[in-house]
Amino acid sequence: MTDRLLTVEQAAHVLGTTVRFPRRLIEERRITFVKVGRHVRIPESVLSAYVEANTVEPVIRRPALRRVA
Repeated sequence: MTDRLLTVEQAAHVLGTTVRFPRRLIEERRITFVKVGRHVRIPESVLSAYVEANTVEPVIRRPALRRVA
């Protein structure tokens, strides 16, 4: 296991959010986490997978062709 375990605070920093957001993800069981005694840790790969799974690609729209009168 070479995956670094992050604290909730570190995970929030990586995601660019407040600490409340990763805590909510943990509470709702939307991400995998590790309990080390009473401490909660989040593997770095889990955060990467979460970001990748929730990334929305842009929609490229072509301009409508104008009708010539």
